Amino acid sequence: MDGQFDRNRMMQLQPEIPGERVPLDAAPRGTNQSGMRDYNERLVLSLVRQHGALAKSDIARMTGLSAQTVSVIMRALEQDGLLRRGEPVRGKIGQPSIPMSLAADGAYFLGLKIGRRSADLVLVDFLGQVIGTHRRIYRYPTPDAVVSFAAEALPGLMAMLAPDSRRRIGGLGVAMPFQLWNWVQALGAPQSEMDDWRERDIQAELAAVTDLPVYVQNDATSACGAELVFGTGERPKDFLYFYFGTFIGGGLVLNGQLFLGRTGNAAGVGPLPVPGPDGKMRRLLDSASIAVLATMMEAAGESSDHLWERPDHWHVSERLLRQWVDLAAEGLASAILSASTLLELEAVLIDGWMPPSVRALVTERTREALMRLDLSGVTPPQVCEGTVGAQARSLGAAAIPLSQRYLIDQNAAARGA
Repeated sequence: MDGQFDRNRMMQLQPEIPGERVPLDAAPRGTNQSGMRDYNERLVLSLVRQHGALAKSDIARMTGLSAQTVSVIMRALEQDGLLRRGEPVRGKIGQPSIPMSLAADGAYFLGLKIGRRSADLVLVDFLGQVIGTHRRIYRYPTPDAVVSFAAEALPGLMAMLAPDSRRRIGGLGVAMPFQLWNWVQALGAPQSEMDDWRERDIQAELAAVTDLPVYVQNDATSACGAELVFGTGERPKDFLYFYFGTFIGGGLVLNGQLFLGRTGNAAGVGPLPVPGPDGKMRRLLDSASIAVLATMMEAAGESSDHLWERPDHWHVSERLLRQWVDLAAEGLASAILSASTLLELEAVLIDGWMPPSVRALVTERTREALMRLDLSGVTPPQVCEGTVGAQARSLGAAAIPLSQRYLIDQNAAARGA
């Protein structure tokens, strides 16, 4: 198995999530009833995001909407600057069709990643292309440091847009670990400063600084959301997602929908018990996290400071890197097996703040480790690389306001079918 999700299997799944390409007859249905314009517009934008440029006839066939209704919707979206018409495609019979695609400058979004070692503020366009980004590294995060960073970085990003375009910024998404005050020991941070996260309303404070709608989500869940909205290639309807940051986190997609859970912290895989090298149970984050690699490097006399600065160039001795990869892969394999006994997962995606070559190695070793386990009674999922990369958390943060304003909610889609 080469790690790429099988296309033939994929075409049988009929996924329905923003960001993935699906069979034309698998799209959610629109409604010709009056008063449903917002839903239908979101549906059209979601389908164009999934499939690329589409003609009015394609939209009508995929949604069940009348040709007249589709014409009205797409004309309105074009006038709003969200869709752009392409060159006419001439066939042998009838009028040429005009494909409509998303307009990159139709809307913009800000994404703030609050990490345990760094913060990133990114500005993206309607296609998810990065316009600009600012980054700050710290020993540990505090509300004051994060709000100050956002206030200082925002003007520079805004200046990258023309005045008219600035009015098209649709909101700020925030991706952050939940309950940061519980990570004092792991971060080596003062309890008194981390306790500020209990009392402060970071959403309200950032809204006051930016004068924008602000949406907050778990950081690893946001990274998983980036796969749904901005990811490339085929994805299954049901998959578990792992993101390597300072500590490992996860996201879960069920029936093509990002599953948040009761408190928004579903698939928080870090505390999941897995066997360690000595056979004793430990938390997954104690085997599969970049913090584990940093500790190993420092113990061996290798500086780990650069790990937090750039994800594309790691300077790690081959022996230590292989040792860490194998440790992480064994932990991931056990976690995947446990998850697979409860959920019929089609695939597992692995991504993180790491060079693509390291991500590929972790994925390969995890696949091998999973095959060495006792899989009796379990259909193992395919183990694949994520497609967004190191910036998945900040891009996933930016995807939150985009989804809130311009994409369909899959539960709503089911009701509107």
